[in-house]
Parts: sequence; C-alpha cells; structure tokens
Amino acid sequence: MSLPHFPILRWGEAYESLDVDTVVHFATGEELCQVSQANPGLITRDMRQAHRARAALRAIPCDELCRRLSRAADLFTTANLPMGSGTQSPDEFVRCQSATTGLPEHMCRFNMSKLHHVLTNLDAILNSLTRGLSRSIMTQGYGVEGEVMRSMQANSPVLGMVLPSNSPGTHGLWLPVPALQIGLVLKPGPLEPWTPFRMAQAFFEAGLPRESIGLYPGGAEVGMAVVSHVQRTMIFGSKATVEQYRGNPAVQVHGPGFSKILFGDDCVDDWEHYLDLMVDSILLNGGRGCINCSGIWVSRHSREIADALAQRLGPVAPLPPTDPKAPLAAFTIAAQAQGVNTMIENGLRENGVEDLTAKYRGGDRLVSETRCAYLRPTIIHCDSPKRGLANTEFMFPFASVVECPQSEMLSAIGDTLVGTVISHDETFRRAAVDATNIDRLNLGAVPTTKLNWLQPHEGNIISFLYRERALQVE
Repeated sequence: MSLPHFPILRWGEAYESLDVDTVVHFATGEELCQVSQANPGLITRDMRQAHRARAALRAIPCDELCRRLSRAADLFTTANLPMGSGTQSPDEFVRCQSATTGLPEHMCRFNMSKLHHVLTNLDAILNSLTRGLSRSIMTQGYGVEGEVMRSMQANSPVLGMVLPSNSPGTHGLWLPVPALQIGLVLKPGPLEPWTPFRMAQAFFEAGLPRESIGLYPGGAEVGMAVVSHVQRTMIFGSKATVEQYRGNPAVQVHGPGFSKILFGDDCVDDWEHYLDLMVDSILLNGGRGCINCSGIWVSRHSREIADALAQRLGPVAPLPPTDPKAPLAAFTIAAQAQGVNTMIENGLRENGVEDLTAKYRGGDRLVSETRCAYLRPTIIHCDSPKRGLANTEFMFPFASVVECPQSEMLSAIGDTLVGTVISHDETFRRAAVDATNIDRLNLGAVPTTKLNWLQPHEGNIISFLYRERALQVE
C-alpha cells in the first residue's frame, strides 16, 4: 500500500514535487508519509500573488470568518479530513503526530483541545487584542470610532510562519490570522507536517478561500526564502536566532523562554504551599514549551526547595507514548539528547552547582533506545546567579533553583518570557511590573504554563500585522 502523500499547497492548489521527504516513526523507523519538498524559487514566484490571499479574505466579513473558523475547530477535532488520496480520523492524526514528534499521545490530544479553544473563542480574543476596535476599520482601512477617525493599514497581505517540530501547541499563534483578513504562508517543521495540513483542510471544509493559504514543506533554505519574501514572518529558533533578527520589524522570533518563578522574601518561607505549582510549571507538556519553568529564584531555602522538587521529579521515567500517563517526550534525534546531557554534565563540574535529582532517579538521566532517547527530569541547585546552569533552558523538564537576594533578582534573571512573582510586597511587585525583561508577568500563584489567550503572547499579533496611521477624509 502506498504511503499518504502531502503535496505543496500553492495558494490552496495541490502541487506534487519530484523532491520528496519520507517521514518515519521515531521509535520503529516505520515509514508514515511522504511530503513534497518546496524550493526557494517556488516561494519567490508564489509570493508575487500574495495580494490575492488578502483580497479573498477581505471579501468575507470578519465576523463571518470567525464563524467559519469556529466550524473549522470542530472539524479539526472530530471529523475525518482529507489526507493524501484518502482521509484521516482524529485518532489517526494523534497517533501520527506522536509517532514523529515524540510527544505522548495524550499530550497531542491536549494540544488539539488548546487549538480548538483558540478557534472557538476568536471573537473574544480579537476584541481583547484590538481593544474593541471595529473590525470594519481593519477591512476598509479606516473608519470613525466614536468621533475619532482611525486608520489601520496591513503591514503584509500574508503572514509567514516557519514552524518547529517540537511542540504542536505553537500553532495556536497563527490560528487567529485569517480572521484578521490576512493570508497564511506556512512552512511546516519537518517532523510535524500533520497539524498544518489537517488544519488547512479543516479551514477549506469550513469555507475559507483556498487561495488564502500556502503551505511549503522543505528544508532550512525554504524557511529562509519565506523570511526573505514575506513582509511579516514568525519564526522559532535558538537564542542565536533571536539575536540574528533582533531589531528587524518584519520578523517576530519565538526563541527560548527562560520562564521563571520568583519568590519574594515575604513568601519564600511558605514555599511548601507552592510545591505543586512549581512541579506543574516544570513538568507539563513534557517540559518542551517556552512557557515551562526553567528557573526558580529565591533568597533562602534554595537547597530545601531543590531537594523537594527532586524528590517529586527525580523518579519520573519514560513510558510508551501510548500510555495515558506518559510524562516525557522522546528526543527523536538521539544525538540531540546526548549533546544536552553532556552540556549538563559539564556544567555540574562548576563549584556551587549540584544535580539533586541524581539520588532520587535510580538510574541515568539519559535513557537511550534504539532510534531515540529520553532525558529524565533534572533539578539543579545553584548557589549563585553567576553559575553557568543558573539561567539555562533545555527541551525536557529541567529547572535550576537559584539563590539570589530579592534586591538583585529582577536584574539578574535576564530575558524572561513568563515571570511568576509570588510576593505581596508592593515594592517588589511594582518593580516586576516595570521590569522590561519580563514579557508575560504573573503576580501571585499562577503557573508559568497557564496561558490567557485574551492577552498577547510574546508580542501582540495585531500590532505586528497592522499599523495605525494618520488619515483624514473630507
């Protein structure tokens, strides 16, 4: 039986390339599908027609687009949708996504529900992100709000997305875009073609114009072509990628989160009350997300906290991806896990740094299998922010408990995507509000992994895709 084939979608039209990539099961090597590979020249040609994507969406009122996208959410989670020459059920989708990304199946289902939530709550999300702006102003480009003339100009007819393979939850960032009457140019991660293709089919079935979506699988050079030829692009990458595009208004980079929990001096003595919150922030979704906690900063009790976390997390071990209690995701490239393990071991040679999970683990951190590997949860104690592992993030449940005076915390933590500040000290809370190195701020006992889609995630997509400008009409 032939494998399912994912074509390139050139503004909704299927195009099969002679260059094909075969995607395999991370553990067994079983061939699961073939994916046509685009090339940079194809991107260059097709982006000349990008204006048609926006024109097709502008012909449909924003409210109607929201209704169709809500319908697409139901189709995505419940329907048999086209895949290759056949169809794919939701259960088949979950199995395939798990088989190539290494995520346990129950985490894949959880991420499906997250995407469904975004699409079925678009009206409220867009109202929040636009501060209640009439969407007719975005369609027409201008209009009167109250007694004030407002003008919103699209920065690009389409949004480019250079997507990763590690966490399907990142797809929630681009789902609202068609409701803003902006087209999509998606470059899937090589191991995760499933979500973009299935979501595109759900969009089409729900009545979105086919010409509003382009889907271009391929190598790194295809991602670079998207960045070069699309006027607004989101990409995902390392700290080096973030630095490469820093200051480029056309590119929004989602890199490591370095998300943290900070205890104020007034609450740190009660740290045991927050142990579940810390564990959940570190472990949820296999520790793969940029919103997972990678650092807990305290002025005292650092060793006690690290030891308590190590007791809870140290015994956590891999389970088969089909197990509904599987807590860890596999590294589908074993060498990547081996490299991370080596980096941690090198960091542990520094004085003042200790792996407190080692005594509770009952085995090695690195669990190697035939075609993949796992890293078991690791809690590091650092006696100072100056230690090399004090502000580090890895793609598994890893966190450093760092001892640091409260007065130095906000300047020492560096760039932080999510900062949960547990304190009733108004001076400390005010300083956290004013800290420009914290993107998402939680004041109080809020897990770093708890998202509120009514608020921006690493930049407001409205201000990225639209600009407000002066306009006068006689």
